[in-house]
Amino acid sequence: MPAAALAPEILAKYEPVIGLEVHVQLLTTTKAFCGCLNRFGSEPNTNVCPVCLGLPGALPVLNAKAVEFATLAALAINCQVRERSIFARKNYFYPDLPKGYQISQYDKPIAEHGYIDVPTADGGTKRIGITRLHMEEDAGKSLHDGFADSATRTYLDLNRCGTPLVEIVSEPDIRTPDEAFEYLTRLKEILLYTGVSDCNMEEGSLRCDANVSVMLKGAEKFGTKVEVKNVNSFRFVRMAIEYEIERQIEVVESGGRVTQESRLWNAGEGRTYSMRSKEQAHDYRYFPEPDLPPLIVSHEFLERKRAELPELPEARRARMTAEYELAPKDAATLTVSREFADRFEAAARTARNPRRVANLLLSEVGGRLNALGLDQEQSPVSMAGIVLAADLLDEGKISSKQLKQLLDICFEKREDFPAVYEREKPEQITDSSAIEAMIDAVIADNPKQVEQYRAGKTTLVGFFVGQVMKASKGQANPALLNELVTKKLEG
Repeated sequence: MPAAALAPEILAKYEPVIGLEVHVQLLTTTKAFCGCLNRFGSEPNTNVCPVCLGLPGALPVLNAKAVEFATLAALAINCQVRERSIFARKNYFYPDLPKGYQISQYDKPIAEHGYIDVPTADGGTKRIGITRLHMEEDAGKSLHDGFADSATRTYLDLNRCGTPLVEIVSEPDIRTPDEAFEYLTRLKEILLYTGVSDCNMEEGSLRCDANVSVMLKGAEKFGTKVEVKNVNSFRFVRMAIEYEIERQIEVVESGGRVTQESRLWNAGEGRTYSMRSKEQAHDYRYFPEPDLPPLIVSHEFLERKRAELPELPEARRARMTAEYELAPKDAATLTVSREFADRFEAAARTARNPRRVANLLLSEVGGRLNALGLDQEQSPVSMAGIVLAADLLDEGKISSKQLKQLLDICFEKREDFPAVYEREKPEQITDSSAIEAMIDAVIADNPKQVEQYRAGKTTLVGFFVGQVMKASKGQANPALLNELVTKKLEG
């Protein structure tokens, strides 16, 4: 954090202005402009060729699948897709950029003018504008540590050169670190639903830079922006923005001026460090890529891609909340991934009571998974098992207590519910005459308690229910048992 924590009244004088630039690697089989494999984790410098290494005479050819994925992503975030976009050369010199330029898009990107709606602290929503989505290729990777001579040498892995990317640039509409976190969360969900990327931040499939500035509240002009780079989790993005807001306010309050620059986030120290002065667009000497023609997206192609869009997370949550009578929080949990939501819905449609399936999945099974630190994929109880459990409960064949005992066995022995149920086979007693006979026996054995109940100590009904439940080995139907005990005692 800054040297001294700023007083709330100082912070309250300023308004932060935040914009986010998100780079997303597309999940194509091959690279953006050549036939090399687009694969993470290969041996260094094995997925390379003259095109992605920038050797003289090599010519790029655009990957059609990358265009399809870029178009799907653009439509999913409500962008307008251009009929005609232009690739450009973005010139800069860095060891992991062998061509000396990056093929990107500049003034005519494939898509513009989108938005994402994010939840706000007061329970409403806020619309965050998206300036543009453009296509480009990734650079290689410089390895600064992990080798015996890393103190004096940098190693290069050029496998990532030419990996297809889209860069998604937000409008400076974000005003708090929490809004930034929510925007990134929603954006990642949408991209995962469309299947255009795996959004794996640890592998660099999704990377975020934050542009942060501060201005006095009511000012007409934004302050000087600083770009924070190298932030590899949404939690760290929020922390980096919080730090940078306070740092800039402290600079201004002490009479200094914020410098336009790029800064690196150091998660270990919880602070940003100056990296270099921020380049302007003219520093990159953009000009149209002479080896690639304009990209034309026809109306027919665009409509085909629009038809391929899946039901997106927010729309799905709204439908499932209504269709299955779910709480919004439960609907959000069930739709956290497209695959999980698909599995839930496929199972729920076969059940007598879909809402009960959701409740069991989230509470009974989910609670046990959380306690053990396991993911849903590691659950011993399948969706089919949860449906069987929900149906048995719904039909009154087992009680909730019996269900808990069966699920405990499932998790203890790592077995699915149907197998455990078949072996243990607990059955609820729903025959009223059988339950009445047990109640009569308990009443006969406890005349003193009967007398106290009839004298007004009605809380003793729980004693009689407990004794009959014990006699039935927990198999008496609870609702029927309560009704019959009261009836017998009153009689």
